[in-house]
Amino acid sequence: MTEQTGNAETGGLILNLECILAAPPEDIFRMLTDSDALSQWWGPHGFTLPAVDLNLTEGGRYRFRMTPPDGEPFHLAGEFLEIDPPWRLVYTFRWEEPTPDDRETVVDLALHSDGKGTRLALSQGPFLTEERLALHRSGWTESFEKLRAVLDNRS
Repeated sequence: MTEQTGNAETGGLILNLECILAAPPEDIFRMLTDSDALSQWWGPHGFTLPAVDLNLTEGGRYRFRMTPPDGEPFHLAGEFLEIDPPWRLVYTFRWEEPTPDDRETVVDLALHSDGKGTRLALSQGPFLTEERLALHRSGWTESFEKLRAVLDNRS
């Protein structure tokens, strides 16, 4: 997995991650947009995703309930801005129980054929603080590890 961090023109912090996954873009796009598939891999290690509500249309909304290993469930939600199967998915991301440094960000997931697999490029931001960016970097990195494991177990 590769990473870059940069400043957006808005002055915020942008998270950029890439990973290579051993499945075609169509399979990866389904893993990013199907409720049952998302519940298998979304969130850091030890977290579960017991509720996924998706309206996968541009302008449609989504809401996830995440449960940490030791703690109360919390929620994230947003709106789909661009859906271009199987190449691109763009949506807003906001915590429903935010900390003071949280603000709505935009997640841009771009899929590219890479030999027998897919290169998944993520961009998210702008973040207000390095701490919030680091939290999302960790969450996405662990989520992508879980996604890779789900894909490996299918073979």
